[in-house]
Amino acid sequence: MRFFKVIIYNFFVLLFLIIILEVIFGYWFKEENFGIYMRKERKINWQTSSLFNGKEYNFFYKRNFYGFRGDEFEPKDVKIIFEGGSTGNQRYHPEELTIVGLLNKKFKSVRPDINIYNASTDGKSINGYINDFKFWFPKIKDFSPKYVIFYLGINDRYIHDRYNDYKISEKKIDQLKDYVKNNSFLVDKFKFIKNKYFPKNTLAYDFGNESLYENYRYINYISASSLHLKLDDKDLILIKNFKLKLLNLKKIIDDQNFQPIFITQLKFDGLKDKELFLINNEIKDFAVQNNYFLIPLDEILEMSINDFYDSAHTTPNGSKKIAEAIFLELSDFFEKK
Repeated sequence: MRFFKVIIYNFFVLLFLIIILEVIFGYWFKEENFGIYMRKERKINWQTSSLFNGKEYNFFYKRNFYGFRGDEFEPKDVKIIFEGGSTGNQRYHPEELTIVGLLNKKFKSVRPDINIYNASTDGKSINGYINDFKFWFPKIKDFSPKYVIFYLGINDRYIHDRYNDYKISEKKIDQLKDYVKNNSFLVDKFKFIKNKYFPKNTLAYDFGNESLYENYRYINYISASSLHLKLDDKDLILIKNFKLKLLNLKKIIDDQNFQPIFITQLKFDGLKDKELFLINNEIKDFAVQNNYFLIPLDEILEMSINDFYDSAHTTPNGSKKIAEAIFLELSDFFEKK
């Protein structure tokens, strides 16, 4: 009987100590309490191997405490962020070979005061960008970017919302688990040790693009303007829905008082995809009407099939082409600031 009393006593002492540790060192009552959001996108350190066009890359895919790709930073230092989906995140590329990484390398030599922080996450559409300003960024203390680069289009080509931009389970038990994982001191320390000494090994090996060659035809902007003239009911619904989303984004822009920069997108076959062509046009019209800075990649850049490893995601060479085109436009923009 005494033995069980000792066990029960020690159990409650241990529980009390855990509660004290959690209250003092956890994030339960702090501004950085992310709730049920961003748990899958924070504090990541995955060892990754990729093979593009016969060249192997070995690196660590990192996302920091705040959920941004790359190393830790002070939120007050962030003036420019890059919003994208998987085409901006580029989890299978070393950070220095992503579009954002290449831009930062170029700016470092001519404008060391300019640094772009990558907020891209896989699958994110314009709804995700809007939600970032509702559920993610407000939880970061002293975070107030002056410029936000929106790299969008490919994930917005659907009449109905295809993506759950925050991948939140509807099950209450899963939400509770995510809440604990986001705020617990002990879970945080366990994850730190796991990432440092036992990093997840992701083999994203051999990105070949042979399947893309079947019936391949590159459609540039001029050709697409003739090819996609006729609109059907489905196209009109797509345009109407996307216009509403752009208006919702404008409310965020007006409320947060940052300067947006919009960049349109291309696929491996240019603008053969009618929906992407239409979405790009809506983005450009929206930017012009509101006097937002615009980089129309779909008009100023032509890619080749070797610049992609699938229909939408670029190889390191493709990312380099895109980064070079964006850099020229951004250089002119920031020169006037």
